Amino acid sequence: MKKTLTLLSITAAMVFGSLGTAEAQKSKLRYADQQMELMNYQHALEVYEEAYAKKPTYGTSKKIAEAQDILRDYDSSYAWWKTTVGYEEADYGDYAQYLRSAQLSGNMEEAAGMLSEKGVDADSVPGVPELLTVASKRKVKLEPAEGLNSEGSDFGLSKDGKGNSYFVSDRGGSYPSEMPGLRIDGRNQYFSEEKNDFTDREYFSVYRRDSTGTISEVVSNVPDTYNFSDPSYDKEQGVLFYSVTRGIKKVKKENQITVQPEIYYSRLNQDGVLEGFTPVPFNDSIGYAVMNPFVDGEAQRLYFTSDMPGGQGGYDLYYSEYDGEMNFGPPVNLGPEINTEGNESHAFRREDKFYFSSTGHQGAGGMDVFQADYTPSQFSNVQNMGIPVNSLADDFAYRIIEGEDGKTETYLSSNRKGGMGLDDIYTIQDVYKQFLARVIDCEGVVITDSYLATLRDKTQNGNVETQRNGKGELTAELEPESDFGIVISKPGYFSISDESITTKGFEGDTVRREYTLTPIPYQLPVYVDIVYYDLDKFVIREDAKPALDKLGEIMGEYPFLDLIVASHTDSRASDEYNITLSNNRAKAVTEYMAQHNITADRIRLEWFGEQELVNDCGNGIPCSEDAHQLNRRSELTLEAFPDPSRQYEIPESFQDMDFCDPEAIFEAIQKELEAIPTIYFDFDKSMLRSVHKKELERTAIMLKKMPNLMLYIEGHTDQRGSEEYNQPLSERRAEAVKRYLLDRGVEEGRMEETWFGETRPVNDCNELTCTEAMHQLNRRTELRVGKSSYTYSGRKKKVDVL
Repeated sequence: MKKTLTLLSITAAMVFGSLGTAEAQKSKLRYADQQMELMNYQHALEVYEEAYAKKPTYGTSKKIAEAQDILRDYDSSYAWWKTTVGYEEADYGDYAQYLRSAQLSGNMEEAAGMLSEKGVDADSVPGVPELLTVASKRKVKLEPAEGLNSEGSDFGLSKDGKGNSYFVSDRGGSYPSEMPGLRIDGRNQYFSEEKNDFTDREYFSVYRRDSTGTISEVVSNVPDTYNFSDPSYDKEQGVLFYSVTRGIKKVKKENQITVQPEIYYSRLNQDGVLEGFTPVPFNDSIGYAVMNPFVDGEAQRLYFTSDMPGGQGGYDLYYSEYDGEMNFGPPVNLGPEINTEGNESHAFRREDKFYFSSTGHQGAGGMDVFQADYTPSQFSNVQNMGIPVNSLADDFAYRIIEGEDGKTETYLSSNRKGGMGLDDIYTIQDVYKQFLARVIDCEGVVITDSYLATLRDKTQNGNVETQRNGKGELTAELEPESDFGIVISKPGYFSISDESITTKGFEGDTVRREYTLTPIPYQLPVYVDIVYYDLDKFVIREDAKPALDKLGEIMGEYPFLDLIVASHTDSRASDEYNITLSNNRAKAVTEYMAQHNITADRIRLEWFGEQELVNDCGNGIPCSEDAHQLNRRSELTLEAFPDPSRQYEIPESFQDMDFCDPEAIFEAIQKELEAIPTIYFDFDKSMLRSVHKKELERTAIMLKKMPNLMLYIEGHTDQRGSEEYNQPLSERRAEAVKRYLLDRGVEEGRMEETWFGETRPVNDCNELTCTEAMHQLNRRTELRVGKSSYTYSGRKKKVDVL
């Protein structure tokens, strides 16, 4: 069996006086118990086994099994738990430990069968189902790290800024003795200067593998170094942190001196030679262990393992913050979310994930690697990293190392079966592809609050789990050679669908996407029209039908459009009569739209009687019939995305449209319906025709309902007359349109005039022989609408004649 923390060695002297057989047996067991308390587990195990050989008992068998658990000799542990549960005194706690050892040694079938013979169902043993539940198998494969492993123990990996690797090994050879070749977690005594008495192997040392593959030993310059391990390089400071256990001279075995590991750091020159050495201020080589440094240069924290007083259990993880002058703050325990009554070690952080090894959290084997969510103030959501990262053996020193080319490599140390030596360093390689999506808002900022993302593997026919990384980006692991689809939704936003994701033939590591979640512009007016009625009538006139037919056609094409019908009367007749008449006019529109299969639930009716006249033709005021006609109307407004409680998809015909600009859909529909009128004038006149007043009424309503729009008014003339005469004539024509709209309540700051005289004819009558109709097309004022993006100065704009 092999160790997983920084490894030290144990021996102890055993002196027994001549006692009677029974008393000697009790004394031997008391002595072994004392050695267990001193963490001299191997020596205690030997004494327990001697005692059991002379007098086999349930209690002694259980003590041996528990010692083997601590030593992580899983095969021996299983054998002794098997012996223990054979006694009548065995209880369900023993059965649970037996099944646990069976899991770790690969003997579950045999163990379940033995318990069945005793009348015990393995599934009924309390705690076992939870014990055997591990995270799902990850889509990775482990390969021995090339050129690093030996027949001994090789573990831990760090790299400097030039790509040189530093790792731990005891590859120097072995020194046989009567002591079994095992190593453990814990305190240790040293009596041999040339070997580790506990492993019978050379003490651990740090080795360097350069860019050419040459491996050389790094020599510790801390005096009397025995074990030298756990290298962690700080690129910012150019120093190497490491653990050492120093020897103590002139120590007799009977003194039982315990030597604790400590953390030092040294400058590392370009040849891999350590220069100087400095201990961290919280070392205590006699009181407690301080080991397994991991330097987090970005956060300026040094993480380490220690059993200093005040912890959660055996070995806990701590950090100490430091500054640029390498002044260290007090140790901070990572707390019960990370630390347990068991042992935690080998800390590592990358971005928003924190990795560590533990025997206390629910695991698959002896010591497992775990992952937690990280913020500078909190560690949370501890998860077992699952098989095959973890095994039935010990797995530790998980590291993700970024190379000079920006690519990362992941390393793990393990004593799992099938390795080259006692411990081996493995590389972890993804066999899946990464998916990384930035879900942004209209300002280009990654959305970090909640939204629902459903990623589906269309080839494997199943959903794929998604997560958020520290930057708020959406991540997932994709099966190779598969097609995928994703739907992203958030209340109040257009849903996003992407069916183009694939890993078939994809040679990169990461499939990248960027999606923009755009807010739904609920109840957005996109089109306005008006239909007029005869006096005291609500029948749809022939001249109104083309407008309604046009609305029916576009509502049939775009189901996200609803119609608002606001009906009015002139001031003649009583208020009560006119309310009823306007209601009937609104209903008449609904009935007409039914022939286009537009259902009543897509039409909202409003009726006002004579309450909202467009002019001063009130009760008793004489007005022309044309003026009264303008009041006998139904205002028709198409409203996009009318239901604020509904989640809408982006219309298929508008997939390429930028919905971060809500007016874009307005402009598209306006263009399709040719909604913006052109105002034509008589020869040499700037007076508005009656027919165009109705069109400008529609324009005024549109501008009132769409407050973000500007109206651009462009005056033109035909080419008869001089340029000097035509320029002010085009100005008067633009001004006539503007003045009418001002009277209808449109703010002056939302209208901008320009005039071009005869410089921009529809028909160039200087080159052509023009008919009167062709001249008429030149005598016009064109209207355009657009989004307001500036503050209007209130001053007319004159365009130079081209």
